[in-house]
Amino acid sequence: MDTASETVQVRVEGVWKVFGRKPREAREMAEAGATREKIQTATGSVVAVRDVSFHVDAGETFVVMGLSGSGKSTLIRCVSHLVAPTEGTVELCGTELTQADSAKLRQLRRQKMAMVFQHFGLFPHRKVVDNVAYGLEVQGVDRQDRQDRARELLDTVGLEGWGDHFPQQLSGGMQQRVGLARALAVDPEVLFFDEPFSALDPLIRRDMQDELIDLQMKLQRTLVFITHDFAEALKLADRIAIMNDGAFVQVGTPVEILTNPADDYVRAFTQDAPVAKVLQACSLMRPLDGAAVDPGWPRVSSTTPLEAALPHLLGSTSPVVVCDEDGPPVGLLHGDDVASVISENRL
Repeated sequence: MDTASETVQVRVEGVWKVFGRKPREAREMAEAGATREKIQTATGSVVAVRDVSFHVDAGETFVVMGLSGSGKSTLIRCVSHLVAPTEGTVELCGTELTQADSAKLRQLRRQKMAMVFQHFGLFPHRKVVDNVAYGLEVQGVDRQDRQDRARELLDTVGLEGWGDHFPQQLSGGMQQRVGLARALAVDPEVLFFDEPFSALDPLIRRDMQDELIDLQMKLQRTLVFITHDFAEALKLADRIAIMNDGAFVQVGTPVEILTNPADDYVRAFTQDAPVAKVLQACSLMRPLDGAAVDPGWPRVSSTTPLEAALPHLLGSTSPVVVCDEDGPPVGLLHGDDVASVISENRL
């Protein structure tokens, strides 16, 4: 096994999910290029996911983005095996889920993976601390130990002192933090998120996104995150898969998708995206290739957002020097390159 494959914690190969009594006929029509609506009319079956393959490395945040009805929620249920795929294989932490028996699946759900839903799914009759500790209770962990762990995680997600309240006494954003703490309590290697912030007010949603980013920097878990919000995908993802009509249209980093959309469907999302906040100086820089660097030219880090580099370019004919994290110059950012991106309505 090569080194790269050893880092893969989620591997999905050729997954299909067809709801209905004629899955074979539906798949054949799908492979011939028929739309979901045409297949449903002809067979009474719905092709929710069609021939999806991808992998997620350890510590990576992989975001599946698509509009309502694109198949993204069905896909994450197939990957977490809440729903069995019609065809294809799913491997999680080295275990083939489609071949695992019920006992093995229970073990994986208790120890290796956890899920955070859009609707928090908290037990209203249990205190917050007991909601967080539920997975540990299922594992048979001693009450005091599991409550200590639960309170520690409540502190981690910013809910110190709320453990003895009931869920209905908390705001929506606070309840979602409880759901996140509950998922983290079992110390999973992989976390699945099914549009967890979509029911929240915009400001609370932004706070939760920031909270998740901070937690991911500390914990480095493997995350598979579902959303219909392209701005959210750009903010959270290491890589994004854009889904339409049950299939992946494009998979790539935020920069790759913003600078090279695969088709008009993807391009439609990028038009209103906050590109200046997402693209970094290194995304548009030209390699030095021996070019002289004037010591008077402004300098920025390679990871500086274009938004922060723009003031150095406005009204100037000089480029901006892009430096790597250790300091040496690695490229030049020119105003005409940025202008060409602006002309394509990407900023």
